[in-house]
Amino acid sequence: MKKNKIIFLVLAVLFAVTMIWIGLDMSSKTTFPGSKGNLKERIAPSDSLNKQ
Repeated sequence: MKKNKIIFLVLAVLFAVTMIWIGLDMSSKTTFPGSKGNLKERIAPSDSLNKQ
């Protein structure tokens, strides 16, 4: 292979691995919205709870 093609493939693999790593890092710090129960804070805004 030509030198330019090898450099491109190495950079493409590094980019793909970096994107996968960032995606896994972000997904480990968040939860799926449907996994939580219906909390009072999520159903009604906090100011409407104080008025009652």
